[in-house]
Amino acid sequence: MLAKRIIPCLDVKDGRTVKGVNFVDLRDAGDPVELAWNYSQQGADELVFLDITATVERRKTMVELVKAVARQINIPFTIGGGINEIADADALLNAGADKISINSAAVRNPALIDELANAFGVQFVIVAVDTRVMDGKNIVHLNGGRLPTEKQTLNWILEAESRGAGEILLTSMDHDGTKAGFDNGLLKQVNSAVNIPVIASGGAGSVQHFVDVFQQTNVDAALAASVFHYGEILIPDLKRELRTNNIEVREV
Repeated sequence: MLAKRIIPCLDVKDGRTVKGVNFVDLRDAGDPVELAWNYSQQGADELVFLDITATVERRKTMVELVKAVARQINIPFTIGGGINEIADADALLNAGADKISINSAAVRNPALIDELANAFGVQFVIVAVDTRVMDGKNIVHLNGGRLPTEKQTLNWILEAESRGAGEILLTSMDHDGTKAGFDNGLLKQVNSAVNIPVIASGGAGSVQHFVDVFQQTNVDAALAASVFHYGEILIPDLKRELRTNNIEVREV
């Protein structure tokens, strides 16, 4: 059985790590390179960096960040935000990123998933999906969760998988930052429908929430931000508790 992965997520704005609630009210959470080093020492399995206000001008900033992180850590890390074409992904992967994550650009141009998978390999391409319930249906949202689309979440995820997504990073915006637990109902539905790894995101507030998401949905990984950034959950403690509940995780 594959070990479940614990993934701290660092939302980056203007070179700093930030965190909000339901995608708004951002506050500073520290230097991303220092945090990355700290998490690698604690036993994180991977890291995700999301440039939450990505623009073309800042692409160079992210490349420099990737180089700095790659010098400091020896665990895989993913970069997302503002990747709209092969050249964007190429620059980040060449700088040291292990995977790239695409979200809004993939919804606007689904063929981008095919292009990236063909260029770099399926294992390099994570499709991030931000979802919110509207009129009883889970609907894909763009632009950091600000713009609803016509796409139903499960349908879009199945299309992304068929086009070459190697993993799905699924964030419930209704749960994000609330610390009330993951959206286990949706995560179980999606994880049962696809044959690629699913990363749960949005809502982690306690160690028990991680136990619940793995036991109830069997997702491959769980991602969180503020509970790690502000020291509310330490990764060694979390992994000990997961093992106590017979959930396979890598040694710290």
